[in-house]
Amino acid sequence: MLNYIAVYLISFVLRQPTFNPGRTGQRSPAVSADATYPLLIPEWLVPGNTFRLHWGFVVAVLAAWFVWWLLERSTVGFEIRAVGANAKAARTAGMSVGRTTIITMVVAGALAGLAATAQVLGTERSLTAGVAASYGFDAITVALLGRSRPWGTFFAGLLFGALKAGGFLMQSLTQTPIDIVLVVQSLIVLFIAAPPLVRTIFRLPAPSAARPRSRRAVKEAAA
Repeated sequence: MLNYIAVYLISFVLRQPTFNPGRTGQRSPAVSADATYPLLIPEWLVPGNTFRLHWGFVVAVLAAWFVWWLLERSTVGFEIRAVGANAKAARTAGMSVGRTTIITMVVAGALAGLAATAQVLGTERSLTAGVAASYGFDAITVALLGRSRPWGTFFAGLLFGALKAGGFLMQSLTQTPIDIVLVVQSLIVLFIAAPPLVRTIFRLPAPSAARPRSRRAVKEAAA
């Protein structure tokens, strides 16, 4: 809900002479070459290289590893998962739900800012009012496809990034409408969301709950 506040705040800042001297548009001065992410394949190594992948990709890999370690190997991560699963049970167990919520929001905001550096310091090389584009909404779909797991979300982001980047090339070379990429992305989300939705509508048990128990479990339950 703070997206529009952030967008218009950036637009306001870009209009200020102290931040953006000598410019009236919605683009900041170019970032110094010393502050940008270098390309993974330098131009001096491959002349005429148009491959724009930079070291921001490595930062994304490290960030995914950090989130995995934080959630799966740390006490703070255990509290985050516990509060996310059942805040009342976590509070009963002695966890501070408010403190955990604040930590989660701080970490999420830091990761969002780190993701923005890849766009500003690696691809665009300047700050614009629309630098985030629709990435925030795409991230919801990516997280859904990745089952809200760090590495699942990472590989889902690679898939959607390949679809979006390849869509423009496909349109220019084969005249295929780029809307087909949106259709494929929507079908992926539909197939992922359909099973839980159908189970909810028809009140069907989850697959794990529907599995038959072993004979030993049945005997123990009968005893």
